[in-house]
Amino acid sequence: MEINNSFEVPLPPKEAWKVLLDIERIAPCMPGAELTGKADNDTYNGKVAVKLGPVALSFAGQVKFTEVDEANLKARAKAQGKDSKGRGGANATVDFHLVPIPTGSQVIVKTDLNLSGAVAQYGRASGLIQDVASQLIGQFANCLKSKLAASAPAQPAASPQPTTAASKPISGFALIFRVLLNSLRRLFGGT
Repeated sequence: MEINNSFEVPLPPKEAWKVLLDIERIAPCMPGAELTGKADNDTYNGKVAVKLGPVALSFAGQVKFTEVDEANLKARAKAQGKDSKGRGGANATVDFHLVPIPTGSQVIVKTDLNLSGAVAQYGRASGLIQDVASQLIGQFANCLKSKLAASAPAQPAASPQPTTAASKPISGFALIFRVLLNSLRRLFGGT
């Protein structure tokens, strides 16, 4: 299934590009995600934990940048992961590019997601998956904006970088509420 999202970053495109490719810096902003290692300059190991009510999913996998076009501010990454309890897996190709806007940059993200095994049952309602993805991208963007705002004043070069804390699983109740609210708005024609 194809999932399209976008978000804004309060930096000019060239500066935003550098931040978005600094995986160690931005990974803590992705809800439920945690970096567990780096295989090489383009490949990262990690895990993602999602808890939706009584259903808890935990994926371990790898993300690899397969294309990085710095001149055009475009990149492609391939991700794959398996549920730790053997209930299935996920494969995704994520393309993103930056576009200048008056307030900084817009990041346009296109994800081609394939779920397999029992995990695929959760993905049968593609509208639900799209809503969940939109909520996660929104949370990621808000965290990223906060990080950028906090680091806006020039810091001394010798300043230690904060350590990456283990992330908490994605909270299912607030996420489900937002997804249901969005679904009802679509159903009744509201915005």
